[in-house]
Amino acid sequence: MVTPDSVAQGIRAGLACERLEVKGDGQHFEALIVARAFEGKSRVQRHQLVYAALGDRMRAEIHALSMRTLTPEEWNAAGD
Repeated sequence: MVTPDSVAQGIRAGLACERLEVKGDGQHFEALIVARAFEGKSRVQRHQLVYAALGDRMRAEIHALSMRTLTPEEWNAAGD
């Protein structure tokens, strides 16, 4: 069974994150990802970076992943 921790590990393996939170029930997941790699990237490009980090797991194991992708500056400005 896929867990939030295993999804987080997959993201961390392919993307240097300053902050990463993953919640989910085994099929549907929500992630907050703060990374410098997102600077200058569109929302689609940011999501593509995360999908690349997860690789085949997105097709085989993870049914749905909702993402909030922010740069460190966006995260600090949001005040979350």
